[in-house]
Amino acid sequence: MESKKKQSEKDRLDRIIAEARRKREQGYREQALKIFPWVCARCGREFSGKKLRELTVHHKDHNHDNNPPDGSNWELMCLYCHDNEHSRHLDQEWYEDETPGGEEETPSKYKPFADLASLLKDKK
Repeated sequence: MESKKKQSEKDRLDRIIAEARRKREQGYREQALKIFPWVCARCGREFSGKKLRELTVHHKDHNHDNNPPDGSNWELMCLYCHDNEHSRHLDQEWYEDETPGGEEETPSKYKPFADLASLLKDKK
């Protein structure tokens, strides 16, 4: 019985947080739509009418609390490019970590074109 109460309280709090985020997003999205042309900053696709809902606001510094009124931290992106941008950002964070075991990888010393000049000279 008590776990149901905890779950319902958690669900209620989740709904409150989701509603607050929606309101915040609508505020800066409306501002961004007034400031910028309705074009995706990545793919250049234009939006209008019902398709305008596919245009989202991307925070350049990935901080959703940084919303200057001049829009300097925003760019409009379509859903697909926005998703791709965040995936790239997550991938970059993942690969910037140390290599497993903590040792650095040594760069390859193999030079595939080192002897190319002599090979080409013999062909003449």
